[in-house]
Amino acid sequence: MRKKNGFVSLFASVQLALFLLFILAATSIIGTIIPQNQSHGFYVQQFGEKTAQFFGLLDIADMYNSWWFLSLLGLFALNLIVCSLERIPLVFRILGRDMGMTSPEQLAQMPLKHAYTRLSTVDAAEQEVMQFFRSLGFKAQKVEKDESSLYVAQKGGWSRFGVYVVHCSILIVLLGAVIGSSTIAEKILHNPTFAFKGAMMLPEGQASGHINAFKGGQHIDLDFQLFCKDFTIEYYPNGMPKTYRTEVGIIEEGREVRHAIIEVNKPLTYKGVTFYQSSYQPFQNYLVQIKRAADGLATSSKIGVAREVLWSEAGVRYGIINRENRGEVTRQLKIWFSDGQGKASIFWLQPGQEAKIKRPDATYILKVEQAYATGLQATKDPGVGLVYSGCILMLVGLYVAFFLSHRRLYGSIQATGSECHILLAGDANKNKVGFERKFTERIKRLEQLS
Repeated sequence: MRKKNGFVSLFASVQLALFLLFILAATSIIGTIIPQNQSHGFYVQQFGEKTAQFFGLLDIADMYNSWWFLSLLGLFALNLIVCSLERIPLVFRILGRDMGMTSPEQLAQMPLKHAYTRLSTVDAAEQEVMQFFRSLGFKAQKVEKDESSLYVAQKGGWSRFGVYVVHCSILIVLLGAVIGSSTIAEKILHNPTFAFKGAMMLPEGQASGHINAFKGGQHIDLDFQLFCKDFTIEYYPNGMPKTYRTEVGIIEEGREVRHAIIEVNKPLTYKGVTFYQSSYQPFQNYLVQIKRAADGLATSSKIGVAREVLWSEAGVRYGIINRENRGEVTRQLKIWFSDGQGKASIFWLQPGQEAKIKRPDATYILKVEQAYATGLQATKDPGVGLVYSGCILMLVGLYVAFFLSHRRLYGSIQATGSECHILLAGDANKNKVGFERKFTERIKRLEQLS
């Protein structure tokens, strides 16, 4: 007997697969608990200087793209490949086995069997056996033996490959994860734009064509610009953010080619780059919009507190003389407004609300909004299609592996004078209890007909 190669023995072992799965699961928990892709200062503040240095040494801050985590995935993939190649030939040998070579003596040794005798002709006994096969959904093949007739059938032989379909799906998912790794893009492909994860902080009214990568903080240029048209935020009564969204335009060659709304759990994908709404930054300046009700004459400006602005077309002066903040978020503003006719109007106004200002000669509609920058997370993952395909294939493989089975059915007829000795047997590689129940039910029907 040929001695098995030690390398093959190691990587074909189930023990190694379980060990690697345990390590991957444990490290994934660590990556979930420890916030990912934060600045070095964040880890120093949260865990201390020495721990932060240790995190940097092992790339804990970007664990799923670290060299050691990708190495674990590679070892697990190698384990699956060797394990599958080692066992698949056995499946082919099982499926290629000639059922017609089975003898009545071998059938008598099978756990699931039933033997009985009929006073009938061989043709009648054969019809009974054929009917038994059909009742279980099998189409029998007849094999002539020296002193008997053998009837064989099988179904679901291909289901033995279900576990290897699952192995293949895992390999596809791992391949997709590796392809989408920024480490592979940067260090192997030497093309950081192939796959990346980063963020951009985009103020209202401005456009940007690059993002800051989480890994290394380098700028990654896009071949288009993202223009922030508007940022909207709503609050709960206690002041906590309820929802926020960003209205953006995609700019290419100086013109807008697409308009979109980005909300939490509603990302925007363009040219393989997906933008997620992740955060926001309030500024301490404000967008003021004023319209004269009589003729629609309007103006807008961005101003800070304690600054007077002249609207020369209407002969109006206005400004923000005070504000009330909760943190960096402004809750209300004190507005000063004068058109040179009588006493100036002074009133409090909440951001986003409209105020109707009645003056001696005209009525004005004023609206003030706090300026924000929207925080967007940007991801380019060319392997995501493979990951989805692998997940779908995994569901198929799991269904085949757990719910389908390879079932074989045998029948033998030996004629002795006017008697026919009939032996029925069967086996299944999975769900043996269910197959035995159906087999036994059909046998009871035969006994009732006898």
